[in-house]
Amino acid sequence: MRLVLASNNAKKLAELGVLFAPLGLELVAQNTLGIDEAEEPHATFLENALAKARHAAQRAGGAAIADDSGLCVDALEGGPGVRSAVFADWYGPALSDREAHRRAQDDANNRLLLERLAGVSDRRARYVSTLVAVRAVDDPEPLVATGRWHGEILGAPQGAGGFGYDPLIHIPALGRTVATLSTGAKNQHSHRAIAASSMLALMREVWHLG
Repeated sequence: MRLVLASNNAKKLAELGVLFAPLGLELVAQNTLGIDEAEEPHATFLENALAKARHAAQRAGGAAIADDSGLCVDALEGGPGVRSAVFADWYGPALSDREAHRRAQDDANNRLLLERLAGVSDRRARYVSTLVAVRAVDDPEPLVATGRWHGEILGAPQGAGGFGYDPLIHIPALGRTVATLSTGAKNQHSHRAIAASSMLALMREVWHLG
């Protein structure tokens, strides 16, 4: 069975490909099929993931899966949430190097997060990943799985690995920031790994895969 990933992120494709390998799925990125990225206008991870999955399923004419994820901070009433990647307004020029632009945006996001939490004692936060899978664009029974990776926001970054808010997110259960974890450890413990494990079980139960 072919499952289209509604993302052009090679790292996400590789990570989910390993997690879903036991099902014998052929996981392909939507850009390899010439599918454009969907709009993400909604206020929740669930709505955005469903919109992306349906968009990819409609264009591909078959099954698709989408992920929407971000950081939710208790003291910010769940923010930055779906705006995690663009939390800070970007006033600089658009950099031609996509990775350089992402790193600059990440730095701006982290600075804003620390500014918003200055003097705040409640530093509880969690990475959230919501996966939605559909068999077709009109599937009346989308499969939904959500993973939450609980942590706390530090007052200063620690570690040079990962991306986004990883240097600021300390995971008490591991005693380390996400940015100091190996790729293997991050993929094993992350919010996306938790969501993918639940999705794996759902696909076996409802879609009778594996």
